[in-house]
Amino acid sequence: MTAFDVTQSRNQFPALSITDEGRARVYFDNPAGTQVPRQVIDRTVDCLTSRNANLGGYFTTTREAGDLVDEAHQACADFYNAASAREIVFGQNMTTLTLHMSRCLGRQFKAGDEIVLSRMDHDANIAPWLLLAEDKGLSVRWMDFDPETYEFPEDALTNVLSEKTRLVAFGGASNCTGTVNDMTRFSRQAKQAGAIVYVDAVQFAPHCAIDVQETGADIVVSSAYKWFGPHQGILWGREEVLHDTFGYKVRPAGEDLPHKFETGTLSHEGMAGTLGAIDYLEQFGAGETRAARIASAWRILADYEQKLTLKLIEGLK
Repeated sequence: MTAFDVTQSRNQFPALSITDEGRARVYFDNPAGTQVPRQVIDRTVDCLTSRNANLGGYFTTTREAGDLVDEAHQACADFYNAASAREIVFGQNMTTLTLHMSRCLGRQFKAGDEIVLSRMDHDANIAPWLLLAEDKGLSVRWMDFDPETYEFPEDALTNVLSEKTRLVAFGGASNCTGTVNDMTRFSRQAKQAGAIVYVDAVQFAPHCAIDVQETGADIVVSSAYKWFGPHQGILWGREEVLHDTFGYKVRPAGEDLPHKFETGTLSHEGMAGTLGAIDYLEQFGAGETRAARIASAWRILADYEQKLTLKLIEGLK
């Protein structure tokens, strides 16, 4: 493992050179969203300067815009370690994507079916499912965490699963408690009950590598602005699940993946900025593939974060 070079990293963030009345600006709102490195800015400027066109034309600018969109899907597939770029769906943000997907998935649910939600989650992974339950007559069951440990007991999920369970939604990490949940265990338990597994990874993605093939989940969502990118939502969905799920879309739109879930004209500049964020992360890692370099980078960053956390704890004692 290579040590994280703090100076090298800081030099790539223009916002860190901003001063207020001669004093360096301090950013204490990192959990709400990160500043962006130069790679994000440069990719965004390039998109708006030389690739600013709608898709589907026969001229150079539209072809280059199409190349950008394809590259962004592949890069995010590598970020999630997905099997295919067809499994990547871009949207405005995690909340909007989840509201949309709750309707798409909900087409296959009927009154009396059950969904399982987490008491630990951000409302973006609760409210969409509560609204769906109200509209469809679904029963909602809850995973409760231990208020002493801020963790889920071993049987938190199995206790609320039944033959009627159709979906289990939980977070990879909690924005409230900081708890990192065992996505693989929860996914396995939910699958044994025949449920669809929907994971909010917004707070998990800025700290750990995500391997969607390993977790066993069906859908995982994050937002790039939490990990040095622009305001851009990115959803991964298992190809067979997305293929079998109804997509709310305009009539001229095709049924192919991922386009049946990507409604309207997407933010190409958001995709470009997301590519820049992945460029930034990738430089810290090692490996023969981009997916391997991203995973390696997260291990290095996690090691550095752990040292910072220990320093904080010591300082607060």
